[in-house]
Amino acid sequence: MSHLFEHEGADGKGYSQPDPVAPVDNLQIPSSLVRAKLPRWPRLSEPEMVRHYTWLSTRNFGIDTGFYPLGSCTMKHNPRINEVIAQLPGIADIHPLQPEHQIQGTLAIFHEMQDMLGICAGMDAVTLQPVAGAQGEFTAIRCIQEYFRGRGELGRTKVIVPDSAHGTNPASAAMAGFEIIEIPSREDGRIDLDALRAVVGDDTAAMMITNPSTLGVFEPEIAQAADIVHEAGGQMYYDGANFNAILGRTSPGLMGFDAVHYNLHKTFSQPHGGGGPGSGPIGVKSHLAKFLPGPVVKRRPILAGDQLTSVNKEWWYHWHQPENSIGKVQQWHGNSGAVVRCWAYYRRYGRELKTMSEHAVLNANYLRHKIIEEAEKIGVRHLFADGAPVDVVKHEFTISMAPMKEECGIGAMDIAKGLLDMGYMAPTVYFPLIVPECMMVEPTETESKETLDEFAKKFVEVLQEDPDVLHNAPVTTKVRRVDEVYAARNLTLSYPFDE
Repeated sequence: MSHLFEHEGADGKGYSQPDPVAPVDNLQIPSSLVRAKLPRWPRLSEPEMVRHYTWLSTRNFGIDTGFYPLGSCTMKHNPRINEVIAQLPGIADIHPLQPEHQIQGTLAIFHEMQDMLGICAGMDAVTLQPVAGAQGEFTAIRCIQEYFRGRGELGRTKVIVPDSAHGTNPASAAMAGFEIIEIPSREDGRIDLDALRAVVGDDTAAMMITNPSTLGVFEPEIAQAADIVHEAGGQMYYDGANFNAILGRTSPGLMGFDAVHYNLHKTFSQPHGGGGPGSGPIGVKSHLAKFLPGPVVKRRPILAGDQLTSVNKEWWYHWHQPENSIGKVQQWHGNSGAVVRCWAYYRRYGRELKTMSEHAVLNANYLRHKIIEEAEKIGVRHLFADGAPVDVVKHEFTISMAPMKEECGIGAMDIAKGLLDMGYMAPTVYFPLIVPECMMVEPTETESKETLDEFAKKFVEVLQEDPDVLHNAPVTTKVRRVDEVYAARNLTLSYPFDE
Protein backbone atom coordinates (compact mmCIF):
# COMPACT_ATOMS: atom_id res chain seq x y z
CA MET A 1 0.00 0.00 0.00
CA SER A 2 1.23 3.49 -0.85
CA HIS A 3 1.98 5.87 1.99
CA LEU A 4 2.94 9.51 1.74
CA PHE A 5 5.59 9.01 4.38
CA GLU A 6 7.39 6.34 2.37
CA HIS A 7 8.73 8.97 -0.02
CA GLU A 8 12.17 10.22 0.95
CA GLY A 9 12.82 13.46 -0.88
CA ALA A 10 15.44 16.02 0.03
CA ASP A 11 15.41 17.28 3.60
CA GLY A 12 13.35 20.41 3.99
CA LYS A 13 11.74 20.04 0.56
CA GLY A 14 8.32 18.90 -0.61
CA TYR A 15 6.35 21.30 1.58
CA SER A 16 6.13 25.00 2.23
CA GLN A 17 5.49 26.69 5.54
CA PRO A 18 5.34 30.46 6.11
CA ASP A 19 7.83 32.17 8.35
CA PRO A 20 6.67 33.00 11.91
CA VAL A 21 4.72 36.26 12.17
CA ALA A 22 6.89 37.21 15.16
CA PRO A 23 10.11 35.95 16.72
CA VAL A 24 9.41 32.68 18.53
CA ASP A 25 11.00 34.02 21.71
CA ASN A 26 8.40 36.81 21.84
CA LEU A 27 5.37 34.53 21.51
CA GLN A 28 5.62 33.30 25.10
CA ILE A 29 4.60 29.75 24.15
CA PRO A 30 4.54 27.45 27.18
CA SER A 31 7.47 25.06 27.09
CA SER A 32 5.08 22.10 27.33
CA LEU A 33 3.62 23.05 23.94
CA VAL A 34 6.92 23.53 22.11
CA ARG A 35 7.95 20.72 19.76
CA ALA A 36 10.97 18.70 20.79
CA LYS A 37 11.78 18.13 17.09
CA LEU A 38 10.56 19.19 13.68
CA PRO A 39 7.29 17.70 12.41
CA ARG A 40 7.61 14.74 10.06
CA TRP A 41 6.14 16.29 6.96
CA PRO A 42 6.15 13.92 3.97
CA ARG A 43 8.70 14.95 1.34
CA LEU A 44 6.97 14.69 -2.04
CA SER A 45 6.90 16.55 -5.31
CA GLU A 46 3.54 17.65 -6.69
CA PRO A 47 3.37 14.77 -9.25
CA GLU A 48 4.05 12.24 -6.48
CA MET A 49 1.32 13.75 -4.34
CA VAL A 50 -1.19 13.72 -7.21
CA ARG A 51 -0.35 10.10 -8.05
CA HIS A 52 -0.87 9.09 -4.44
CA TYR A 53 -4.34 10.58 -4.15
CA THR A 54 -5.34 9.36 -7.60
CA TRP A 55 -4.27 5.86 -6.52
CA LEU A 56 -6.37 6.20 -3.37
CA SER A 57 -9.41 7.22 -5.40
CA THR A 58 -9.25 3.99 -7.42
CA ARG A 59 -9.70 2.00 -4.21
CA ASN A 60 -12.98 3.68 -3.26
CA PHE A 61 -16.50 2.51 -4.01
CA GLY A 62 -19.22 5.13 -4.17
CA ILE A 63 -22.54 6.01 -5.72
CA ASP A 64 -20.70 7.34 -8.79
CA THR A 65 -19.02 3.98 -9.42
CA GLY A 66 -21.81 1.49 -8.81
CA PHE A 67 -25.11 0.51 -7.17
CA TYR A 68 -25.10 1.42 -3.48
CA PRO A 69 -28.12 -0.27 -1.79
CA LEU A 70 -27.19 0.76 1.74
CA GLY A 71 -30.28 0.43 3.91
CA SER A 72 -31.21 3.27 6.30
CA CYS A 73 -28.66 5.62 4.70
CA THR A 74 -30.18 6.93 1.49
CA MET A 75 -27.34 6.98 -1.04
CA LYS A 76 -28.74 8.38 -4.28
CA HIS A 77 -27.32 10.32 -7.18
CA ASN A 78 -26.33 13.89 -6.39
CA PRO A 79 -27.03 16.19 -9.37
CA ARG A 80 -23.88 18.07 -10.37
CA ILE A 81 -25.80 21.31 -10.77
CA ASN A 82 -25.97 21.38 -6.96
CA GLU A 83 -22.18 21.48 -6.82
CA VAL A 84 -21.99 24.25 -9.42
CA ILE A 85 -24.40 26.44 -7.45
CA ALA A 86 -22.72 25.75 -4.09
CA GLN A 87 -19.36 26.80 -5.57
CA LEU A 88 -20.51 30.14 -6.96
CA PRO A 89 -18.17 32.85 -5.55
CA GLY A 90 -21.04 34.80 -4.00
CA ILE A 91 -21.90 31.69 -1.98
CA ALA A 92 -18.67 29.82 -1.44
CA ASP A 93 -16.38 32.78 -0.73
CA ILE A 94 -18.35 34.71 1.87
CA HIS A 95 -17.38 34.86 5.54
CA PRO A 96 -19.92 34.09 8.30
CA LEU A 97 -19.14 37.41 10.00
CA GLN A 98 -19.86 39.55 6.95
CA PRO A 99 -22.54 42.21 7.56
CA GLU A 100 -26.09 41.34 6.60
CA HIS A 101 -26.30 43.77 3.67
CA GLN A 102 -23.46 41.88 1.96
CA ILE A 103 -25.03 38.42 2.26
CA GLN A 104 -28.68 39.07 1.49
CA GLY A 105 -28.65 36.37 -1.20
CA THR A 106 -27.40 33.66 1.12
CA LEU A 107 -29.75 34.76 3.89
CA ALA A 108 -32.64 34.55 1.39
CA ILE A 109 -31.62 30.96 0.58
CA PHE A 110 -31.48 30.08 4.27
CA HIS A 111 -34.88 31.65 4.89
CA GLU A 112 -36.45 29.82 1.97
CA MET A 113 -34.99 26.51 3.16
CA GLN A 114 -36.38 27.10 6.64
CA ASP A 115 -39.82 27.75 5.16
CA MET A 116 -39.68 24.79 2.78
CA LEU A 117 -38.57 22.35 5.46
CA GLY A 118 -41.22 23.64 7.84
CA ILE A 119 -43.96 23.22 5.24
CA CYS A 120 -42.99 19.73 4.08
CA ALA A 121 -42.77 18.44 7.67
CA GLY A 122 -45.75 20.34 9.08
CA MET A 123 -43.60 22.31 11.53
CA ASP A 124 -43.79 25.97 12.56
CA ALA A 125 -40.10 26.88 12.92
CA VAL A 126 -36.78 25.50 11.66
CA THR A 127 -33.11 25.94 12.46
CA LEU A 128 -30.44 24.94 9.92
CA GLN A 129 -27.61 24.84 12.44
CA PRO A 130 -27.08 21.10 13.23
CA VAL A 131 -24.65 19.41 10.84
CA ALA A 132 -25.68 15.76 11.27
CA GLY A 133 -28.82 13.77 11.91
CA ALA A 134 -27.62 12.68 15.34
CA GLN A 135 -26.77 16.26 16.24
CA GLY A 136 -30.26 17.24 15.12
CA GLU A 137 -31.73 14.59 17.40
CA PHE A 138 -29.75 15.87 20.36
CA THR A 139 -30.73 19.47 19.55
CA ALA A 140 -34.44 18.64 19.37
CA ILE A 141 -34.32 16.68 22.62
CA ARG A 142 -32.56 19.59 24.31
CA CYS A 143 -35.32 21.95 23.12
CA ILE A 144 -37.89 19.58 24.60
CA GLN A 145 -35.87 19.39 27.81
CA GLU A 146 -35.79 23.20 28.15
CA TYR A 147 -39.49 23.35 27.38
CA PHE A 148 -40.24 21.18 30.41
CA ARG A 149 -37.75 23.04 32.59
CA GLY A 150 -39.51 26.28 31.72
CA ARG A 151 -42.79 24.74 32.85
CA GLY A 152 -41.27 23.47 36.08
CA GLU A 153 -41.84 19.83 35.06
CA LEU A 154 -38.47 18.57 36.22
CA GLY A 155 -39.79 15.07 36.85
CA ARG A 156 -40.01 14.27 33.16
CA THR A 157 -36.82 12.24 32.95
CA LYS A 158 -37.67 9.38 30.58
CA VAL A 159 -37.59 9.04 26.80
CA ILE A 160 -39.39 6.13 25.12
CA VAL A 161 -37.94 4.43 22.04
CA PRO A 162 -39.14 1.31 20.17
CA ASP A 163 -36.75 -1.63 19.86
CA SER A 164 -36.52 -0.98 16.10
CA ALA A 165 -35.13 2.55 16.61
CA HIS A 166 -31.91 3.88 15.16
CA GLY A 167 -29.18 3.57 17.76
CA THR A 168 -28.64 7.31 17.72
CA ASN A 169 -32.09 7.88 19.26
CA PRO A 170 -31.34 6.46 22.71
CA ALA A 171 -27.78 7.78 22.49
CA SER A 172 -28.96 11.36 21.84
CA ALA A 173 -31.49 11.22 24.67
CA ALA A 174 -28.92 9.71 27.05
CA MET A 175 -26.46 12.51 26.20
CA ALA A 176 -29.10 14.98 27.32
CA GLY A 177 -29.40 13.11 30.63
CA PHE A 178 -32.61 11.18 30.04
CA GLU A 179 -33.36 7.62 31.06
CA ILE A 180 -34.20 5.39 28.09
CA ILE A 181 -37.32 3.19 28.12
CA GLU A 182 -37.38 0.64 25.29
CA ILE A 183 -40.68 -0.91 24.20
CA PRO A 184 -41.03 -4.05 22.05
CA SER A 185 -42.51 -4.18 18.57
CA ARG A 186 -45.35 -6.45 17.53
CA GLU A 187 -44.70 -9.52 15.37
CA ASP A 188 -45.29 -7.47 12.22
CA GLY A 189 -42.58 -5.03 13.29
CA ARG A 190 -44.96 -2.21 14.12
CA ILE A 191 -45.33 -0.31 17.39
CA ASP A 192 -47.21 -2.02 20.19
CA LEU A 193 -49.70 0.52 21.58
CA ASP A 194 -50.38 -1.58 24.67
CA ALA A 195 -46.65 -1.64 25.45
CA LEU A 196 -46.59 2.12 25.00
CA ARG A 197 -49.55 2.67 27.32
CA ALA A 198 -47.83 0.56 29.96
CA VAL A 199 -44.80 2.86 30.21
CA VAL A 200 -46.09 6.41 29.69
CA GLY A 201 -46.74 8.59 32.69
CA ASP A 202 -45.91 11.79 34.50
CA ASP A 203 -42.20 11.05 34.07
CA THR A 204 -42.40 10.79 30.24
CA ALA A 205 -40.56 13.56 28.44
CA ALA A 206 -40.80 12.29 24.86
CA MET A 207 -41.12 9.40 22.51
CA MET A 208 -38.58 9.11 19.66
CA ILE A 209 -39.65 7.10 16.64
CA THR A 210 -38.98 6.75 12.92
CA ASN A 211 -41.86 6.40 10.48
CA PRO A 212 -41.49 4.43 8.28
CA SER A 213 -39.51 2.32 10.73
CA THR A 214 -36.10 0.83 10.09
CA LEU A 215 -37.94 -2.23 8.75
CA GLY A 216 -39.29 -0.03 5.98
CA VAL A 217 -42.77 -0.48 7.47
CA PHE A 218 -45.19 2.42 7.88
CA GLU A 219 -46.82 2.88 11.30
CA PRO A 220 -50.56 3.31 10.59
CA GLU A 221 -51.30 3.79 14.30
CA ILE A 222 -48.80 6.61 14.76
CA ALA A 223 -51.53 9.19 15.43
CA GLN A 224 -52.88 7.00 18.26
CA ALA A 225 -49.35 6.69 19.67
CA ALA A 226 -49.03 10.49 19.59
CA ASP A 227 -52.33 10.84 21.43
CA ILE A 228 -51.16 8.43 24.15
CA VAL A 229 -47.91 10.37 24.69
CA HIS A 230 -49.61 13.78 24.56
CA GLU A 231 -52.31 12.74 27.02
CA ALA A 232 -49.51 11.89 29.44
CA GLY A 233 -48.02 15.35 28.87
CA GLY A 234 -45.04 14.16 26.78
CA GLN A 235 -43.70 15.28 23.42
CA MET A 236 -43.35 13.38 20.14
CA TYR A 237 -40.03 13.39 18.27
CA TYR A 238 -39.76 12.29 14.63
CA ASP A 239 -36.48 10.80 13.41
CA GLY A 240 -36.34 12.06 9.82
CA ALA A 241 -33.84 9.49 8.54
CA ASN A 242 -36.58 7.83 6.45
CA PHE A 243 -38.27 11.03 5.28
CA ASN A 244 -37.41 10.05 1.70
CA ALA A 245 -40.34 7.61 1.81
CA ILE A 246 -43.13 10.07 2.69
CA LEU A 247 -42.15 13.50 1.36
CA GLY A 248 -45.17 15.06 -0.28
CA ARG A 249 -47.49 12.24 0.78
CA THR A 250 -47.84 13.02 4.48
CA SER A 251 -45.87 14.82 7.17
CA PRO A 252 -44.72 14.42 10.78
CA GLY A 253 -46.98 17.33 11.67
CA LEU A 254 -50.04 15.46 10.42
CA MET A 255 -48.96 12.42 12.43
CA GLY A 256 -48.86 14.42 15.66
CA PHE A 257 -45.14 15.11 16.13
CA ASP A 258 -43.79 18.15 17.96
CA ALA A 259 -40.22 18.06 16.67
CA VAL A 260 -38.36 16.51 13.74
CA HIS A 261 -34.85 16.37 12.35
CA TYR A 262 -34.14 16.31 8.63
CA ASN A 263 -31.23 14.54 6.98
CA LEU A 264 -30.56 16.98 4.17
CA HIS A 265 -27.72 14.69 3.11
CA LYS A 266 -30.23 11.88 2.50
CA THR A 267 -33.59 13.29 1.50
CA PHE A 268 -32.31 16.24 -0.50
CA SER A 269 -29.27 14.76 -2.24
CA GLN A 270 -26.41 16.35 -0.32
CA PRO A 271 -23.44 13.96 -0.70
CA HIS A 272 -22.52 12.09 2.47
CA GLY A 273 -20.60 9.10 3.70
CA GLY A 274 -17.17 8.67 5.20
CA GLY A 275 -17.96 11.03 8.02
CA GLY A 276 -19.48 13.95 6.19
CA PRO A 277 -20.35 16.50 5.17
CA GLY A 278 -23.84 16.33 6.60
CA SER A 279 -26.66 18.59 7.62
CA GLY A 280 -29.36 17.79 10.18
CA PRO A 281 -31.70 20.77 10.65
CA ILE A 282 -34.63 20.45 13.03
CA GLY A 283 -38.19 21.67 12.82
CA VAL A 284 -40.48 22.23 15.79
CA LYS A 285 -44.02 23.24 16.60
CA SER A 286 -44.59 26.80 17.81
CA HIS A 287 -44.39 25.99 21.54
CA LEU A 288 -40.78 24.82 21.09
CA ALA A 289 -39.66 27.56 18.67
CA LYS A 290 -38.21 29.92 21.26
CA PHE A 291 -35.72 27.26 22.39
CA LEU A 292 -34.11 26.69 18.98
CA PRO A 293 -30.37 27.24 18.64
CA GLY A 294 -29.69 30.52 16.89
CA PRO A 295 -29.29 32.46 14.92
CA VAL A 296 -32.12 31.67 12.51
CA VAL A 297 -33.04 33.85 9.53
CA LYS A 298 -36.03 36.17 9.69
CA ARG A 299 -37.28 38.73 7.17
CA ARG A 300 -39.14 42.02 7.26
CA PRO A 301 -40.20 44.61 4.67
CA ILE A 302 -37.41 46.90 3.49
CA LEU A 303 -37.08 50.17 5.39
CA ALA A 304 -35.78 53.51 4.17
CA GLY A 305 -32.38 53.16 5.83
CA ASP A 306 -31.59 49.66 4.53
CA GLN A 307 -28.61 49.27 2.18
CA LEU A 308 -30.37 48.01 -0.93
CA THR A 309 -28.79 45.49 -3.25
CA SER A 310 -29.92 43.91 -6.49
CA VAL A 311 -31.23 40.98 -4.44
CA ASN A 312 -33.39 42.44 -1.69
CA LYS A 313 -35.92 44.56 -3.53
CA GLU A 314 -38.83 43.61 -1.27
CA TRP A 315 -37.54 41.88 1.87
CA TRP A 316 -34.69 42.50 4.26
CA TYR A 317 -33.23 39.27 5.66
CA HIS A 318 -31.51 39.27 9.04
CA TRP A 319 -30.21 37.00 11.78
CA HIS A 320 -32.49 36.44 14.76
CA GLN A 321 -31.76 34.87 18.13
CA PRO A 322 -34.70 32.96 19.71
CA GLU A 323 -35.50 34.40 23.14
CA ASN A 324 -34.84 31.24 25.18
CA SER A 325 -32.36 29.59 22.83
CA ILE A 326 -30.50 26.54 24.08
CA GLY A 327 -27.39 28.11 22.51
CA LYS A 328 -25.28 27.08 19.57
CA VAL A 329 -24.82 23.42 18.75
CA GLN A 330 -22.46 24.16 15.86
CA GLN A 331 -19.97 26.92 15.13
CA TRP A 332 -21.15 29.70 12.83
CA HIS A 333 -24.38 28.93 10.98
CA GLY A 334 -24.20 25.22 10.27
CA ASN A 335 -23.08 23.54 7.08
CA SER A 336 -24.03 26.27 4.64
CA GLY A 337 -22.64 24.37 1.63
CA ALA A 338 -24.96 21.47 2.35
CA VAL A 339 -27.90 23.82 2.79
CA VAL A 340 -27.25 25.48 -0.58
CA ARG A 341 -26.91 22.14 -2.37
CA CYS A 342 -30.20 20.95 -0.96
CA TRP A 343 -31.86 24.28 -1.75
CA ALA A 344 -30.77 23.79 -5.38
CA TYR A 345 -32.28 20.29 -5.36
CA TYR A 346 -35.56 21.53 -3.91
CA ARG A 347 -35.66 24.49 -6.33
CA ARG A 348 -35.13 22.16 -9.28
CA TYR A 349 -37.76 19.57 -8.35
CA GLY A 350 -40.32 21.43 -6.23
CA ARG A 351 -43.63 19.56 -6.30
CA GLU A 352 -41.92 16.68 -8.09
CA LEU A 353 -40.41 15.72 -4.73
CA LYS A 354 -43.64 13.84 -4.14
CA THR A 355 -42.84 11.75 -7.24
CA MET A 356 -39.35 11.19 -5.82
CA SER A 357 -40.79 9.50 -2.75
CA GLU A 358 -43.26 7.49 -4.80
CA HIS A 359 -40.46 6.13 -6.99
CA ALA A 360 -38.35 5.30 -3.92
CA VAL A 361 -41.23 3.19 -2.59
CA LEU A 362 -41.85 1.64 -6.01
CA ASN A 363 -38.19 0.64 -6.42
CA ALA A 364 -38.00 -0.89 -2.94
CA ASN A 365 -41.10 -3.00 -3.46
CA TYR A 366 -40.03 -4.02 -6.96
CA LEU A 367 -36.58 -5.12 -5.82
CA ARG A 368 -37.98 -6.96 -2.82
CA HIS A 369 -40.33 -9.03 -4.96
CA LYS A 370 -37.73 -9.46 -7.71
CA ILE A 371 -35.32 -11.09 -5.27
CA ILE A 372 -38.08 -13.43 -4.08
CA GLU A 373 -38.98 -14.23 -7.71
CA GLU A 374 -35.37 -14.97 -8.70
CA ALA A 375 -34.89 -17.11 -5.59
CA GLU A 376 -37.98 -19.16 -6.34
CA LYS A 377 -36.58 -20.02 -9.78
CA ILE A 378 -33.73 -21.94 -8.16
CA GLY A 379 -35.76 -23.33 -5.27
CA VAL A 380 -34.13 -21.41 -2.41
CA ARG A 381 -37.08 -19.27 -1.31
CA HIS A 382 -37.45 -21.35 1.83
CA LEU A 383 -33.89 -20.60 2.87
CA PHE A 384 -34.49 -16.99 3.81
CA ALA A 385 -37.46 -15.23 5.36
CA ASP A 386 -38.47 -11.62 4.93
CA GLY A 387 -37.90 -9.67 8.11
CA ALA A 388 -40.93 -7.44 7.49
CA PRO A 389 -44.03 -9.66 7.07
CA VAL A 390 -46.16 -7.09 5.22
CA ASP A 391 -47.31 -6.92 1.61
CA VAL A 392 -46.03 -3.41 0.93
CA VAL A 393 -42.93 -1.77 2.36
CA LYS A 394 -41.84 1.82 1.93
CA HIS A 395 -38.40 2.97 0.78
CA GLU A 396 -36.38 0.05 2.18
CA PHE A 397 -36.87 -3.55 3.22
CA THR A 398 -35.23 -6.16 5.42
CA ILE A 399 -34.42 -9.80 4.79
CA SER A 400 -33.51 -12.33 7.48
CA MET A 401 -30.80 -14.80 6.49
CA ALA A 402 -31.31 -16.78 9.71
CA PRO A 403 -32.97 -19.79 8.02
CA MET A 404 -30.18 -19.96 5.48
CA LYS A 405 -27.51 -19.74 8.14
CA GLU A 406 -29.15 -22.56 10.08
CA GLU A 407 -29.41 -24.80 7.01
CA CYS A 408 -26.26 -23.90 5.06
CA GLY A 409 -24.04 -21.99 7.47
CA ILE A 410 -24.24 -18.86 5.33
CA GLY A 411 -25.11 -15.68 7.23
CA ALA A 412 -25.82 -12.07 6.37
CA MET A 413 -22.15 -11.10 6.52
CA ASP A 414 -21.22 -13.87 4.08
CA ILE A 415 -23.85 -12.73 1.58
CA ALA A 416 -22.72 -9.12 1.97
CA LYS A 417 -19.09 -10.03 1.29
CA GLY A 418 -20.13 -12.13 -1.69
CA LEU A 419 -21.94 -9.14 -3.18
CA LEU A 420 -18.69 -7.18 -3.00
CA ASP A 421 -17.18 -9.76 -5.35
CA MET A 422 -20.13 -9.16 -7.68
CA GLY A 423 -19.22 -5.48 -7.90
CA TYR A 424 -21.86 -4.08 -5.56
CA MET A 425 -21.71 -2.18 -2.32
CA ALA A 426 -23.20 -4.47 0.31
CA PRO A 427 -26.52 -3.67 1.99
CA THR A 428 -26.59 -2.87 5.70
CA VAL A 429 -26.18 -6.00 7.82
CA TYR A 430 -27.31 -6.92 11.35
CA PHE A 431 -29.58 -3.89 11.68
CA PRO A 432 -32.22 -3.50 12.96
CA LEU A 433 -31.34 -5.86 15.76
CA ILE A 434 -34.87 -7.25 16.02
CA VAL A 435 -34.39 -9.10 12.70
CA PRO A 436 -31.99 -12.07 13.09
CA GLU A 437 -29.19 -12.19 10.49
CA CYS A 438 -30.67 -9.03 9.02
CA MET A 439 -29.89 -7.48 5.64
CA MET A 440 -31.47 -4.09 4.95
CA VAL A 441 -31.72 -2.83 1.38
CA GLU A 442 -32.64 0.63 0.06
CA PRO A 443 -32.43 1.05 -3.73
CA THR A 444 -33.58 4.73 -3.75
CA GLU A 445 -35.57 6.35 -6.54
CA THR A 446 -32.62 7.11 -8.80
CA GLU A 447 -31.86 3.53 -9.91
CA SER A 448 -33.26 2.04 -13.12
CA LYS A 449 -35.26 -1.15 -13.52
CA GLU A 450 -32.30 -2.71 -15.35
CA THR A 451 -30.01 -2.03 -12.38
CA LEU A 452 -32.50 -3.54 -9.94
CA ASP A 453 -33.04 -6.62 -12.13
CA GLU A 454 -29.32 -7.26 -12.36
CA PHE A 455 -28.80 -6.79 -8.62
CA ALA A 456 -31.60 -9.28 -7.83
CA LYS A 457 -30.03 -11.79 -10.22
CA LYS A 458 -26.56 -11.42 -8.66
CA PHE A 459 -28.01 -11.54 -5.14
CA VAL A 460 -29.49 -14.97 -5.85
CA GLU A 461 -26.27 -16.11 -7.51
CA VAL A 462 -24.47 -15.36 -4.25
CA LEU A 463 -27.03 -17.49 -2.40
CA GLN A 464 -25.95 -20.45 -4.52
CA GLU A 465 -22.24 -20.08 -3.81
CA ASP A 466 -20.37 -22.76 -1.90
CA PRO A 467 -20.30 -21.82 1.82
CA ASP A 468 -16.52 -22.11 1.95
CA VAL A 469 -16.22 -19.61 -0.89
CA LEU A 470 -18.47 -17.10 0.87
CA HIS A 471 -16.68 -17.56 4.19
CA ASN A 472 -13.53 -16.26 2.46
CA ALA A 473 -15.20 -13.54 0.39
CA PRO A 474 -14.40 -11.03 -0.91
CA VAL A 475 -11.56 -12.31 -3.07
CA THR A 476 -11.68 -9.84 -6.00
CA THR A 477 -11.54 -6.59 -4.04
CA LYS A 478 -8.35 -4.71 -3.26
CA VAL A 479 -8.91 -5.24 0.47
CA ARG A 480 -9.88 -8.74 1.56
CA ARG A 481 -12.11 -9.63 4.52
CA VAL A 482 -10.93 -7.94 7.67
CA ASP A 483 -11.35 -8.83 11.32
CA GLU A 484 -13.95 -6.16 12.06
CA VAL A 485 -14.10 -6.77 15.80
CA TYR A 486 -10.32 -6.38 16.07
CA ALA A 487 -10.36 -3.29 13.86
CA ALA A 488 -13.09 -1.63 15.95
CA ARG A 489 -11.27 -2.29 19.21
CA ASN A 490 -7.75 -1.51 18.01
CA LEU A 491 -8.03 1.70 16.04
CA THR A 492 -4.96 2.93 14.19
CA LEU A 493 -5.48 6.65 13.70
CA SER A 494 -1.94 7.79 12.90
CA TYR A 495 0.96 6.64 10.79
CA PRO A 496 3.12 4.11 12.73
CA PHE A 497 6.48 5.86 12.66
CA ASP A 498 9.53 3.82 13.56
CA GLU A 499 11.30 5.56 16.41
